[in-house]
Amino acid sequence: MRNKGGWKWFFTMPILSWALYDFANTIFSSNITTIFFPFYVQEIAGGSERLDQIASTFLSYANAVSSFFLVVFSPLFGVWIDQSGRKKRCVMFFAFAAILSTALMGLAAPQNFGNWHGLPAAFMVVVVLFVAAKFFYQSSLIFYDAMLPDISTKETMPLLSGFGVAIGYMGTLVGLAVYPLASGGTYADAFLPTAGLFLLFTLPLVLFYKETPRPAQAKRPFFAGYRDVWETFKDMKRYRPIFLFMIVYFFLNDAIATAIAMMAVYAKAIVGFSSGEFILLYLVSTISSIIGSFIFGYVTRSAGARQAVFYVGIILFAALLLGTFAINQLMFWITGSLFGVALGAVWVTSRVLIIELSPENKRGQFFGLFAFSGKLSAIVGPLMYGTITLLLADHGDIASRAALSSLMLFVLIGLIVHRKIPA
Repeated sequence: MRNKGGWKWFFTMPILSWALYDFANTIFSSNITTIFFPFYVQEIAGGSERLDQIASTFLSYANAVSSFFLVVFSPLFGVWIDQSGRKKRCVMFFAFAAILSTALMGLAAPQNFGNWHGLPAAFMVVVVLFVAAKFFYQSSLIFYDAMLPDISTKETMPLLSGFGVAIGYMGTLVGLAVYPLASGGTYADAFLPTAGLFLLFTLPLVLFYKETPRPAQAKRPFFAGYRDVWETFKDMKRYRPIFLFMIVYFFLNDAIATAIAMMAVYAKAIVGFSSGEFILLYLVSTISSIIGSFIFGYVTRSAGARQAVFYVGIILFAALLLGTFAINQLMFWITGSLFGVALGAVWVTSRVLIIELSPENKRGQFFGLFAFSGKLSAIVGPLMYGTITLLLADHGDIASRAALSSLMLFVLIGLIVHRKIPA
């Protein structure tokens, strides 16, 4: 599909209906993963310095479990894509499963199912539903991203990818329209409206995106995806620079993903942000991500991708250092902005460096392995964070500060390994 109509091409039905799913799933990501579910966890499980650490543990472990299931099943999805060629159908299945799980979170939260170890049983049900919803949401993205080559060419693919990201950031703003419904302090009230918005903006993909079926490939064993990951990993070891960079990416992505997931609880419990103030901080961080991705495009071009990745690591380390010792809101405003820049820049720089380091005939394999590495790192960071807050819960706020500071070790390891990548 060629971009013959200039900017009007973006608003043709196949392109716009595809991009609107980025809009839809970003509403889920920002509302549930980053804002209202963490608020809800702290509302129910927090309340004192010690209990706030327990809330952090619940949140981090829930994210880790969801990522674990994604790591287990994502290699199988690749085989599914190759054999069926029906990506839209798979996106719809996982999207509707995520929407249903999110809606059930909203319905289950106010119910009285009794207590479980001092916590409302309804809370435990909501946590389980969150794990399911996040797994389904992330699974849908695997098939959604695989649709990109079907509606673009090599020349238009970067433009369309950027357009989808831009539309996604707009979804963040629309998703926050549910905040007045939960501003009274009952944050579970945001779950059902979020499911409704997720469904509403998924419908254009369902109704207007016409998939062109392609011939299914030859049948492969269902578990061949695991063998593919292992074979690619063994192949990568023959290419030392990109193998080293995979290690760097693992540690940097681990720190970023964990910090973003825990930002809401940390800002409220440790730094003293109100819910409304955190919403504003999140918006500023989102704008910083947009600016960071734009600026680092130029930094990558002028300084080179390898050096640009190093700069991202330094910014991330500075954000974690400042966040760990933040004693007032101003310090955390700066922290949030730096996190935003790092989040926006990490994939811009990493994607270019992967292309530079990998041979063209193996680029697809290596991108797949890097995606797998990113999913794997999303287990380790939250698991470590939650374990630290659990073990040090009796020490109050020190537990969360220690957990956040531990992420600096990840970044430091990444930066040390980065220096070993040949210039």
